[in-house]
Amino acid sequence: MGLLKGGFTFSRFSVDGQLPQAFLNFVNNRIRANSFKNSFKSTEEKTMGWVSLTDILDTDFKNANYSLGAYLIFSLRIDRKLIPPKLLKIKLMEEERRFLAESGKNKIFRQQSTALKDKVKLDLLAKLDAIPFFYDVCWAVEQNTLYFSSLSDKVIDDFADLFKKTFALNLKRFSPQENHLIRKDADPAESTSLIGREFLTWLWFKSEERNGRIVLPNKEECEIHFLKRVSLEAGEGEYSQGVVCHGIHAELKEGKEAIRQGKKVKEAGIKLLHNNNEWDFMFKADSFDFQSLKMPQTDWQDTPEDPSGSLLERIYLIENAVKTIDTLYESFLHIRQSPQWKEKELKLLHKWLGEAQKKQD
Repeated sequence: MGLLKGGFTFSRFSVDGQLPQAFLNFVNNRIRANSFKNSFKSTEEKTMGWVSLTDILDTDFKNANYSLGAYLIFSLRIDRKLIPPKLLKIKLMEEERRFLAESGKNKIFRQQSTALKDKVKLDLLAKLDAIPFFYDVCWAVEQNTLYFSSLSDKVIDDFADLFKKTFALNLKRFSPQENHLIRKDADPAESTSLIGREFLTWLWFKSEERNGRIVLPNKEECEIHFLKRVSLEAGEGEYSQGVVCHGIHAELKEGKEAIRQGKKVKEAGIKLLHNNNEWDFMFKADSFDFQSLKMPQTDWQDTPEDPSGSLLERIYLIENAVKTIDTLYESFLHIRQSPQWKEKELKLLHKWLGEAQKKQD
């Protein structure tokens, strides 16, 4: 599952930095120099490098082309040696018992305990086979945008480090708080730290206002439905309180009660329809990450003359889903920062919550 087929889970980045002249030649040299090398030291926990998206065994990019129109496509391979915690615990207990018997001591001090643990860990690493993991990369070069098929902070950190080492460019993860429409001179009392959650809460309201139909700035219509699962939360970090609701087509009364109590939507299952296309996905408000994006069915068939047509079609559909959500977000920001928000929109939202309460009663 990933960029080539199935549901696509991805985080979004902007690429910061000046692209060098003869860019494709630069990429050609740098991506090969940092490709995956199958030379794992026995005591290493992980090793990583780039491989072909279409042939994961092609670590030198000899046969596969990573350039696809205006995009660069490839994969990050990370091989990890994963020591089962229970195995480490048992082996450490055995080593400590052996140490006490051989030394004649009846206690192990902290420094010695740390040394024994390191020794056990190295012994286990030397005996373990590494497990490979693959993460797809789609870099829209002209748009300075990149999609990466992981939401794990740890994996993203590894990816960003290798990307910078390879291309001398920085990656900046998408943040709804940094949209250019958010006024820098806004009232300090009007915090934007949870603006993504405000947007997703507003989007749920709009999805039930006109049977899900929302007019976009270009006068086109899209259709939004909330379904399957909605997660709401109040506060941040260790002080947060959340609730998860499940339902069909947003019959999620518990969730609307949570909004009345001050919670906002943190993530939700969404069905999006636009231009005769339909997408299903989980959407995360804090980062605008997409999880398990199910794309519209297409009739595109690859041919020898055009072997990459279906992949380009998938990328086009991914970008269209992202663009539609971003357009809805900018529409929300225009309303949120205008007099219309307090004069009209908030009243309609409260009325929606009130009607939901009446239905529940």
